[in-house]
Amino acid sequence: MYRYLFRPLLFLLGPETIHNLLVGLIKVFLKFSPLAGIAGKLFKPRQTGLRREFLGMHFDHPVGLAAGFDKDAALVDELEHFGFSFVEIGTVTPRPQPGNPKPRSFRLPRDQALINRMGFNNQGVEQAAIRLSKSRHRIIIGGNLGKNTQTSNEEAIQDYHFAFEQLYDHVDYLVVNLSCPNIQNLSELQDKPHTLEILHRLTNLRDKKAQGKPILLKISPDLSTEQLDDVIDIFYSSGIDGIIATNTTISREGLSTHGEKVQRIGHGGLSGTPLKDRSTRIIRYLSEKSNGQIPIIGVGGIMSGADAKEKLEAGATLIQVYTGFIYNGPAFVRHINQALAKQPGNPGH
Repeated sequence: MYRYLFRPLLFLLGPETIHNLLVGLIKVFLKFSPLAGIAGKLFKPRQTGLRREFLGMHFDHPVGLAAGFDKDAALVDELEHFGFSFVEIGTVTPRPQPGNPKPRSFRLPRDQALINRMGFNNQGVEQAAIRLSKSRHRIIIGGNLGKNTQTSNEEAIQDYHFAFEQLYDHVDYLVVNLSCPNIQNLSELQDKPHTLEILHRLTNLRDKKAQGKPILLKISPDLSTEQLDDVIDIFYSSGIDGIIATNTTISREGLSTHGEKVQRIGHGGLSGTPLKDRSTRIIRYLSEKSNGQIPIIGVGGIMSGADAKEKLEAGATLIQVYTGFIYNGPAFVRHINQALAKQPGNPGH
């Protein structure tokens, strides 16, 4: 019903407009417990054999929501009713920032894809921390950390330090985002020395805490083989706990959307179906090269249960969705779990 009735109506509006509208509607309607209960019955998975343990955390099933949907931790209570076993908020930055000029989010329906150049628009890490401190959520929450656009790369470590400290007590794991293609010069921080400097700072901070929490690095799908080998070295030498593979891509390879339309849209990170194979190859490479020793959350182009299974078989223990949720609607998590439950052995343990 969503795909044939609601989605065509929703897609009449721009992506960012409909996102903001839906956030408001979700906040209003799911405040009422009867409606929240109905949503839970409609959308929550019923399977009990898909539980996962990952970095000491226990997940009801492997499907979570990727960073970018709930940037400001405004929906963590409500998103539970859509069946996610975990939600990653952010990317949050030390100071509030408006992000890049609009329009900055675009649909490519022929490719089941999105292009965005949002630019870490968010209300600042302190607002996210306040909301999380007041939340009643029962699912696992991750916090995705970034730097402010105006902060130079030379001072970026201070931004990550500040955001880490502000969010640490309010989330279950933390993610260092150095791979977003929509922040000018951020990709320079992906070189090995810069990455190690930031990660060492954060792992040292973590080691002084009374309670240790996992730190993960989110990587780009556009890394070369040599850079992926650096990621493996970074994992072993920095003290981090896992990798999220992958962020959005700057590639426009193999799109069915007319080239003129893609050119008019311009720069930004591409997500959805065109990213699927690229992200899966990276997951498989990291898993095989490390003999399965790197804990991985797989994200990128998961548009069906078969895509989810592919990521898990490639070496991910958990997966995250975003664009697939937009294109497939509120029952998407339930449908993925139904598909995974039908697979012999329930892959991904």
